[in-house]
Amino acid sequence: MRLLEGRVALVTGAGGGIGRGIALRFAEEGAAVALHCRTAVAAARETAARIEETGARAVVLEADLRDEEQCRRLVRAAAEWGGGLTALVNNAGVQPVRPLPGMPAAEWRAVVDTNLTAVFACTQAAAELMAPGGSVTHIASIEAGHPAPGHAHYSASKAAVVAHARAAALEYGDRGIRVNTVSPGLIDREGLARDWPEGVARWTGAAPLGRLGSPQDVADACVFLASPLASWITGHDLVVDGGVSARPTW
Repeated sequence: MRLLEGRVALVTGAGGGIGRGIALRFAEEGAAVALHCRTAVAAARETAARIEETGARAVVLEADLRDEEQCRRLVRAAAEWGGGLTALVNNAGVQPVRPLPGMPAAEWRAVVDTNLTAVFACTQAAAELMAPGGSVTHIASIEAGHPAPGHAHYSASKAAVVAHARAAALEYGDRGIRVNTVSPGLIDREGLARDWPEGVARWTGAAPLGRLGSPQDVADACVFLASPLASWITGHDLVVDGGVSARPTW
C-alpha cells in the first residue's frame, strides 16, 4: 500500500521546482493533490496534467498568499474539492537578495508576508478543517540558522517558520495534528550551475555527500512527515542538506 493512499494534500507554490516535486511525489504515494500557484499557472497545470495521466486526482487553485483571506479561501477550496484535507505543505516563498544596510521596510514586509504570515494563515485555516491524523509541513531552510549575505529578510522569515511549527505542534497536538518543518540546503534547478558556478562549486566541495539537493530529496522528506511512518513526530525540523550543516565553521 502506498504511504499516502486516500489522503488529500494541498501544496502551496506548486508551480516551482520544489513544489512541483512535492506534488508529484505525493501523488505517486496515493494522495489527491491540490496545487496552489499565484503566477506560475501554466507550470502548475502541466504538473496537474502529469498527475492525472497516472490516474491520480489533481486540481490547480490560484491565490495570492500575501492576502490572509485568500489563504483561507484556498484552504477551504482544497478541502471542498478533496472531500476533506489531511495534509498541507507550506512551500510557497520568495528569496530576493538585498543587503541589510538600506533595505526598505516594504521589502522586508513583502518577504515576511509571503514566507511567514501566509504560513500562519494557511496553517490556522487548515487546522480548523483537519481531523486527527492531519499533518502540516513548512518548507524552511538551513538559512534559518546559517544566514547568507543579502538574505537577512529571508533568513529571519525562515527562522520564524521553524519557531512557528514548534509552537503550532504544541498547540494543535491535542487535536491530533502534527506540524513539522523541512529545511533544505542548496537545491538544484535549471541553469543554476551556469548562473552561479562558484557557489555550486563551493557547495559540492563542502557537502559531505558531494552534490546539490534535488526537489525529490525535499519531496521524500515531506512524504515521510505526512505519512503514518511519522505518526509520533511533531515539532521537528528535518534538515535535508547533504550534510553541509555538519561541517565545522572554524
